[in-house]
Amino acid sequence: MRKVKRLRGRAGQAQRLRRLKRTNGLCEMCLGLGRVTEATRVDHIKPLDHGGSDEDSNTRNLCQPHHLEVTAEQFGHQVAAGMRGVARNGRPIGLDHAWNRSGPIRAARAPPRLPTPPGGRK
Repeated sequence: MRKVKRLRGRAGQAQRLRRLKRTNGLCEMCLGLGRVTEATRVDHIKPLDHGGSDEDSNTRNLCQPHHLEVTAEQFGHQVAAGMRGVARNGRPIGLDHAWNRSGPIRAARAPPRLPTPPGGRK
């Protein structure tokens, strides 16, 4: 796979602003749904890691939620539902979470008992 050279610094920022102006700074997916939302990301339709080019024809302007959704689909990740570490179905995303482990469910430990005061309980 060949490595795509990306613009950095001022040239990269100028390129990003030029691409955002193409849709007046609005999310293309939201516009398709009849909503007006500010685009904060310039997304590659075919990701650079998957052999896509860094040309204007391979980019689209997206809001943050749509960018996360598209990126998750392209790279096979689950999409968080707004709360940190939780997928849309409400299950935790982290593989180390008890719900995502196979095997017997571990019982929660009981809280430690407080020492009995001198003279017993009243």
